[in-house]
Amino acid sequence: MVQRLDFLDEICRGKRVLHLGCADSPYTDEAIKSGTLLHARLLRSASSVTGLDGDLEGLEKLKRAGYTDLVVGDLERLEESGLARDFDVIVAGEIIEHLNNPGIFLRGVRSLMNPSTKLVVTTINAYCGMRTIYYSLTRGKGTHEPVHPDHVAYYSYSTLSLLLKRHDLAVDDFLFYDMGIDHRKTTPWYLKVFNDVSVMFSRQLADGVIAVCRLKPEEV
Repeated sequence: MVQRLDFLDEICRGKRVLHLGCADSPYTDEAIKSGTLLHARLLRSASSVTGLDGDLEGLEKLKRAGYTDLVVGDLERLEESGLARDFDVIVAGEIIEHLNNPGIFLRGVRSLMNPSTKLVVTTINAYCGMRTIYYSLTRGKGTHEPVHPDHVAYYSYSTLSLLLKRHDLAVDDFLFYDMGIDHRKTTPWYLKVFNDVSVMFSRQLADGVIAVCRLKPEEV
């Protein structure tokens, strides 16, 4: 089990990175102000970072904050972005669970990959113990689900691996990530207890999952 941000720091260190969903909408202002913007963190470790997002307002906020090399693009039409296939790492952090058409998204990502490109997909874990315990203790006949209001899917080791395989991506590594140190500052104490007890029992009950992929040999 790893810390997601530390893992991204390491895999992007000294690399040419494409950051998909870089604006972190709708939390752009909050992330910039608090210093938790992932795009800013990637810039500190990578040799270069190109950001792509479909949220024009979010990109404008990043520009006003001093960020450059930003591209307007539809995550489900990436083949139309006009970007070259010269990235070492493509980071798709916490976005696949928001998408209506994840398969179309992955097909577009493949159009931006070269034989040595690594695609890093991170998303919340369908079997997260913290959320399961909290959900089981709430009332409301299932209506009080602890989920982001913009999420349309959950992924696990099996479902994410199969989705990637179906779109001709080979998974080189699959990891589970713990609740981030940054999130602990604002997370209620009881959720932290639920999380820590869960991961003490099994890493498969961790907060999220990470898949590191590449093009399958026949796609190279």
